This record gives sequence, structure tokens and C-alpha cells, in this order.
Amino acid sequence: MHDPVKERACFAARHDFDLLPRSADIEVQPARHSELSALADMANRLVPGVQIAEPDLERYFTLDPESILTFGRKKKMLGAVAFLYLNSRGHEALILDDINLSYPDFGLLAGRSGEVSAIYVWAIAGQGRAMAGLGNVSKHLCKQRFASADLYAQPSSADGRNLMVALGFEPVASHQRELWRYQRPWNRLPAHMPTSDFPARSFADARH
Repeated sequence: MHDPVKERACFAARHDFDLLPRSADIEVQPARHSELSALADMANRLVPGVQIAEPDLERYFTLDPESILTFGRKKKMLGAVAFLYLNSRGHEALILDDINLSYPDFGLLAGRSGEVSAIYVWAIAGQGRAMAGLGNVSKHLCKQRFASADLYAQPSSADGRNLMVALGFEPVASHQRELWRYQRPWNRLPAHMPTSDFPARSFADARH
């Protein structure tokens, strides 16, 4: 994950990504094919080190249209976040630093109907109030297809690391350079703890 936003996203305290408040002001939805050109341009302008052409973006969009989510307000696009939905082989390759994260092999991706073992935050770019929609992104990733998968990212700046800390990500041991992981709350439950002992506001409810 590169520098997350052009305008620094500030969080007063540590949050849990899956429990971020939803925003009624920011619309978050899967990207449309007609938006790919604008999204490629936005990524190239706002995300340091990223140079991606529209045809390259289209390849991954075609594999799984839900891999790119846009942030919008009053029909104006404010930003986007792109994910790599990794299958079990891709998850292992990520930990072992055996994946080209710039142009990942399709064989390591889950595809639109495959089981998602891990979610890699490929890139996130936004301007203005875009980051207020992160709670809406967490809601999207609570769908049954994604809910069991932990999130991974590679911040490349101080602001990126600050954002990771604020959202509950932590460095994780791996062969990959500075890999951070956000463990879903329901994956943190001790194996011996019955669900009935969990607080009334059940994380399981947030998954559906």
C-alpha cells in the first residue's frame, strides 16, 4: 500500500477498521467500467510510485469488478481503493514474498467466485472527504465472501503507517518487506471462548 491519500487522513485515536462509523454523506460502490480511465489517471497522480495504464487496470477489473471501490459525493468521484483478493496460494505467496504485487499472477487471485483467503490493499487514493467513507468500505468487506479474510498492506510513508496504526493494522512476521496485517475481530477470538461469552454487540452480526 502506497501513500494512502494526497491530503493526509487524520484520526484522533486508534480505531478498529470493522467498527468504523458508516457515512451517509460518502457513497462507496464497486467501480464502473466507464470510470477506469479516470481511476487510472487518479492513481497515477495521487499514489506515489504507481504507474498503471487503463488496460492493465481493466484486466483486474474484468477478473473481479468488486476489486475496485470508488468514493463519491453528490455524483463527484473523490477517490478509490483497489484490493487484491488472494486465494490460499496467493496468501502464502504474499507471506513468502513470492508474488509480484505490481502485476500479480491471476492464478494467485480468487476471482469473482473463488474463496478469498486474504485481502491485500493494493492502492488507495482520495481527496477531500473521501476517507470518511472508510467505514462504508469496511461494511462492504463484511460480506460473507470477504468476512473471514484478514487485510494486509505495505505502507511506504509515515502517513501510511499512521493510517495503518489508526485502523488497527500491525506489522506481521513475513518475508515480505514491512507487511502489516489487520486481523478481523472474529478471527481474534480464542479458540476456547464460546460465542455466547462475547459482548452483546456481536462482531458476528457485523459480518452479514
